[in-house]
Amino acid sequence: MLTIVLIDDDPISTFVTEKLISKNVKEPCEFYKYQSAKRALEEIQSIKPHYLFLDLNMPEMTGWDFLDRFNPNHEEAQIYILSSSVDERDITKASQYAIVKDYLSKPLIKKYIKNIFN
Repeated sequence: MLTIVLIDDDPISTFVTEKLISKNVKEPCEFYKYQSAKRALEEIQSIKPHYLFLDLNMPEMTGWDFLDRFNPNHEEAQIYILSSSVDERDITKASQYAIVKDYLSKPLIKKYIKNIFN
């Protein structure tokens, strides 16, 4: 079973991402969804996700704040930034985090899913 964490303050985006992954990944998936990066950070160590999709622009704690505080103490989850921002500075900044596998534009599309899960 794949464990997937979705951190995004937009419930519609989270819903679409979950449905797209569920439809296009053959392996069964268990999803943990958070609208608060702060709450996700508090619970993430007990979840031990295989994949983590992170939005950048959120209230209270941004995706950047999450990345700065996240310190995995197990096999590292594959972290993908899933953002509506196409700002080149965000893409460059994301590449400076060793734990970030890729920067993807919202919405998640089938092509991305095939690359991530194959």
